[in-house]
Amino acid sequence: MAMNLSPQKQTSHLKREILVRLIKAYLSDNYEENTRLIPYDMRPKGHEVPYRCCIHNERAILRDRAIASLGFSIEETEDYTLLSELAKEAEQREKPEENPLTVLTSACKGCVPSRIYVTDLCQGCVARPCVNTCKFGAISVINGKSTIDPAKCKNCGMCAQVCPYQAIQKIIVPCENACPVGAIAKDENGYARIDFEKCISCGKCSAACPFGAVHEKSQIIDVLKHIKAKNESAATDQNSKNDTKIVKEGKRKVIAMVAPAMFGQLPCSPKQLKDAILKLGFDEVYEVAQGADITTKNEAAEFVERMEKGEEFMTTSCCAGYNELVDKHIPEIKPFRSDTKTPMYYTAEIVKREHPSAITVFFSPCVAKKREALKNPNVDYVLNYEEIGAWMIALGIQVAECAEKEFETESSAEARNFCVTGGVAKAVETILPEEIPAHPVIIDGLNKQSVRDLKKYAKNGMCDLGNLIEVMSCQGGCLGGNSTVNAFKPALKQVTAYVNESSSIKEQIDEKVNH
Repeated sequence: MAMNLSPQKQTSHLKREILVRLIKAYLSDNYEENTRLIPYDMRPKGHEVPYRCCIHNERAILRDRAIASLGFSIEETEDYTLLSELAKEAEQREKPEENPLTVLTSACKGCVPSRIYVTDLCQGCVARPCVNTCKFGAISVINGKSTIDPAKCKNCGMCAQVCPYQAIQKIIVPCENACPVGAIAKDENGYARIDFEKCISCGKCSAACPFGAVHEKSQIIDVLKHIKAKNESAATDQNSKNDTKIVKEGKRKVIAMVAPAMFGQLPCSPKQLKDAILKLGFDEVYEVAQGADITTKNEAAEFVERMEKGEEFMTTSCCAGYNELVDKHIPEIKPFRSDTKTPMYYTAEIVKREHPSAITVFFSPCVAKKREALKNPNVDYVLNYEEIGAWMIALGIQVAECAEKEFETESSAEARNFCVTGGVAKAVETILPEEIPAHPVIIDGLNKQSVRDLKKYAKNGMCDLGNLIEVMSCQGGCLGGNSTVNAFKPALKQVTAYVNESSSIKEQIDEKVNH
């Protein structure tokens, strides 16, 4: 059955299986030993070896995936360290590691270098379009066949585009090709390495690798630990008043903050999803769309102020990957980026105001939010949708059978549509005064070209296409995030249905004014 899955789905399937086994191990009576046995339980002696040369290689890769699922970096973990020891360290960890991605060298195929090369289809034609097109003098005809000098070639691909026989091809390394900022490349041993000084945590390399070698480091054990402590303290509080230390430490609520994209991931209504999350052990569930409503109002007010001052354009600031891009690679566009905080920021602020001692957990469609959370003391942990899905499988929660639980705060349709490309700009545009209109420009996914465009806008001090630039790191918006579990179209259908049953932000503002 598993062998019929697409390459991307297959790597996700392996991640999910390990997460399910890890969660079950943590909830068992022998967490450390059961964690150690995960590679052996998945590939027992005599088991078919579906992907690698031998069962030992398969177990080694599964071990590395388990290490990442425990929240550790593969690069900094010794080969001889037992999974049981790492399981213990994960439970004792005070805070997550800084960089959210790690590369499984054992799973990395060591792709050949990215390059342009001439195939045997070359006819050595008289027109020489490849030679005449190359601006770098990298192509010459030797013995009747075009030859590329790798020392001069810039991998621009222009020669491949003009060849009438399609005889010139480009070999790509998927992770390198997907990265918009050149943060991942092969090391001297031919394996992928991430330069975290450049990395914007967009997760594109993770989504692109067909071997699943770029792995997100999970914080699932950290969250499970706090829920376990809370449950143990409740039991202690009920049965005995003597162990005041456990009662005091464990009484902290664990609160989930759910981004709008989550409502398109599972076969259930948003209200059923809330009940399912409560069944995981969370005390309350906050819809991050309420933070998006605050972002909309603040960003609209800021846009008006900037336009009245005569500024040419403003970019949005909701996407964590984009914010990392600006901070690390395009500092010249900072004056044009909105100073408004993200929906996660405002939602966490609300939660901490209402529950000062609570543990806050943000449910995210992408890896970039883990980097943002590290800078925000109001956000304790981030779990992605793959991890939440695995957790529900581990506990046997059938979301479609869950009861419907109302959210405490009604969020607007525009806020719930933040997760779709164009949604942020549309929300801001909805509440702008008529005399200061927005002319949105949508950047639907960061890539090398969109990065060049942003640099051009910053250099020129203007964008000739419009005055409100919405930037989404992932194509399709948050619904296209690297850690989503549902295909884009069905996810969009579910979110759209939820949006359509919600009142608009303008209606909500008018209602408050009238009251």
